[in-house]
Amino acid sequence: MKREAPEARDKLPIVYSKKYAVCFAGLEKLHPFDAAKGKHIQQLLCGELSLECGDFYNPLEITKDELLRVHTPKYLKSLKWSANVAAIAEVPVLIFAPNFAVQSGYLRPMRYQTAGSILAGKLALEYGWAINLGGGFHHCCSYKGGGFCPYADITLLLVRLFDLEPSRVQNAMIIDLDAHQGNGHERDFKDTKTVYILDMYNAYIYPKDNEAKLSIRCAVELKHLTEDAYYLRQLNRCLMRALAEFKPDIVVYNAGTDILKGDPLGNLAITPDGVIERDRLVFSTFRALNIPIVMLLSGGYMKSSKHVIADSIVNLQRQGWLK
Repeated sequence: MKREAPEARDKLPIVYSKKYAVCFAGLEKLHPFDAAKGKHIQQLLCGELSLECGDFYNPLEITKDELLRVHTPKYLKSLKWSANVAAIAEVPVLIFAPNFAVQSGYLRPMRYQTAGSILAGKLALEYGWAINLGGGFHHCCSYKGGGFCPYADITLLLVRLFDLEPSRVQNAMIIDLDAHQGNGHERDFKDTKTVYILDMYNAYIYPKDNEAKLSIRCAVELKHLTEDAYYLRQLNRCLMRALAEFKPDIVVYNAGTDILKGDPLGNLAITPDGVIERDRLVFSTFRALNIPIVMLLSGGYMKSSKHVIADSIVNLQRQGWLK
């Protein structure tokens, strides 16, 4: 007999919507990003953890008024021009597409993923942890998008918590372990003492944003083809330093898998086991201290990424860090 879908209180704090998938007449294949990564990971998790679709939280699309809490009206208006969106999405042929199609095929899925990040932040306070099977648009700031990132979901997530949960969330830490520098949230939280940013990234690839670097309080600039041992040593050192310098009420973990060996954009050399150990190290550090943590998927441009992410989440669950 098929079991009934669980009540909301029985759900895992994992956020996903089938509306996350970017779909634009096949043009999404012109970018190396897996446009249906969230769907693939959800399917893998359902198989590994005996879950059903009803076991995940499903976000609503973020509204324009909610976006305006962070984004400038000028920036949101600029997204009505396909040429601007094409530059952000890094798919030049979108210049020739009518904007209504760009909105429905690309920007609307991104708005759902952005809403998923915000929902995951709320759930993390309730459960102690949450994962959004999307989001992590760390190149977008309040007034500018780029690098396939049209909305500043990390900033929106934290601003929402600062607004709605002032007694519970006064200080936040961003741990950005995508292969690329997280210049979007770094620009948004410039000179913000209540947000601590730890960023480990390949210093020789996009975006090389020197102004944004000034916001990083614990930085590791990696070289091409950095391998597991050095990477994990540096991560452990930075986590200990960060906690010695700052006491967060919540952690936003941008868990890009473009650090994997062979990724065409990250150009690092971390193995799947290295990614799984990275995630375990981050989760165990903060879960042991009862500090809520939100995981966002961010970049990852190989077909193997979805398997590595699913394996890592299963490992966290089996080791007891997702309780």
